[in-house]
Amino acid sequence: MLHHHHAVPIALAVSISLFTSYGYAEVAGPFARMAGSWSGAGSLTMTNGAQERLRCRARYDVGGGGNELRLSLRCASESYNFDLGGDVETNGNAITGSWTEATRNVAGTVSGRVDRDRVQVVARSDTFSASLSLVTQGNRQSVAIRPQGTEVSEVSITLSKS
Repeated sequence: MLHHHHAVPIALAVSISLFTSYGYAEVAGPFARMAGSWSGAGSLTMTNGAQERLRCRARYDVGGGGNELRLSLRCASESYNFDLGGDVETNGNAITGSWTEATRNVAGTVSGRVDRDRVQVVARSDTFSASLSLVTQGNRQSVAIRPQGTEVSEVSITLSKS
């Protein structure tokens, strides 16, 4: 009988903690799971078909209960590097914000959508646009960037939380 008594509060405690962590995940904004430092590698494909290996580091500072994101993504290959910064926020599923690229001194706007673990945005400036897709699953994130009108046709990166 004694065992039976002990089982009830333990089961209750487990179900409460599961419930609260699940509840928190629902309440937290979509960027919450991205917070922190990430690093990894990928490839950059030029419009002429040439490919280069990339090394990348990303940092995501999340605020507003997971609805605001300040990002910094730095990547370098043999002949190419970029330093992408962004400030975005989500209101429901819509994402809006701004971005800068330090090595070329360009800036522009970000707009797009977030759907659970997938962030899909378009970054635009006067001379340039690129679609970005970020899929975050646990401690892994895949990033795909497809620029329009540059010598780079595609960037594909896999990051893990560091």
